[in-house]
Amino acid sequence: MTARIASAPISWGVIEVPGWGLQLDRERVLGEMVSLGITATEFGPEGFLPDAPADRARVLAEAGLSAVGGFFPIVLHRADADPIPAIERELEAYVAAGASTLVLSAVTGTEGYDGAAELTDAEWQTLVENLDRAQRAAAAVGVTATLHPHLGTVVEAPEAVARVLAGSSIGICLDTGHFTLAGGDPVALVREHSDRIVHAHLKDVSLAVAARVRAGGIDYREGVRQGMYQALGRGDARIDVIVAALADAGYDGWYVLEQDTVVESEEDAARALENARASVAFIRGAVA
Repeated sequence: MTARIASAPISWGVIEVPGWGLQLDRERVLGEMVSLGITATEFGPEGFLPDAPADRARVLAEAGLSAVGGFFPIVLHRADADPIPAIERELEAYVAAGASTLVLSAVTGTEGYDGAAELTDAEWQTLVENLDRAQRAAAAVGVTATLHPHLGTVVEAPEAVARVLAGSSIGICLDTGHFTLAGGDPVALVREHSDRIVHAHLKDVSLAVAARVRAGGIDYREGVRQGMYQALGRGDARIDVIVAALADAGYDGWYVLEQDTVVESEEDAARALENARASVAFIRGAVA
């Protein structure tokens, strides 16, 4: 099979979290993606690409990249805050750029990814209803909506993912790092719910660093800074086994190299590029 490999700006440290680190300029990030032979990217956080849909499409085209879609954090569990208008505005850029996948993250409403929220039954009902509404809004313009289980959001643990699978028809973005860190087994998820996995974010994990984050010894950002996420094939997440399971299940979606990185210096930026280079080589080999 020929892998559809894409990248994401977070692999260069570009993220929506305030105070995360240096935010490299988009010309450098997009240029380095292309230098690795990558031909498609997720959009990145608000402000990385132009807000105007036509301008966003133009910038990517000029860089030589096509658009996959992107990570879109939004509150989905509150009955007093309708998320659909914001989602529909975001979808305008997807249509303009020819992007195919909207990756929703059900955030708590606070900044960063160190908090947690226990939902009431009523909030769970609102969440799954909004996921289905988002799926319909995306489908109406030819885009696939998917939910990204993510640490520090309201859908994190395997039990929460199972509740979404049972209560909503939306597809899942399998993030090999976040699902592993939350105590899940990505291989089992692929084998048991292959029909629901429509997008894949690949990141490898140092379980030793991750254990310190889960125990509260260091926060999420510090865990990333200390190497919680590794170049593919260098960590403990069994990426080769996960990719093989996806291939066996007939997965034909994107493999997105989406490895959270903290950049504080030029040395960090160079390391991010080399990690991305190693990850591209690994995934090409894994699906060959």
